[in-house]
Amino acid sequence: EKKREEKKKEEKRREEKRREEKRREEKRREEKRREEKRREEKLREEKRRKEKRREEKRREEKRREEKRREEKRKNKK
Repeated sequence: EKKREEKKKEEKRREEKRREEKRREEKRREEKRREEKRREEKLREEKRRKEKRREEKRREEKRREEKRREEKRKNKK
């Protein structure tokens, strides 16, 4: 009888340990997912900034080119 109770208690402890381990594992996975999402978002943000800078440079170059053309026209007259 006593042995049986001991076995039951032991089994309960093991079961609790397994559940605890599962919870920890799930937390780790969840944290990894969050981290991955943050990392991806950061990359997307960086990409947007770079694209914005490129676009701005293109516009600036167009403005300069237009000014040069305008100057040439003025000089011809």
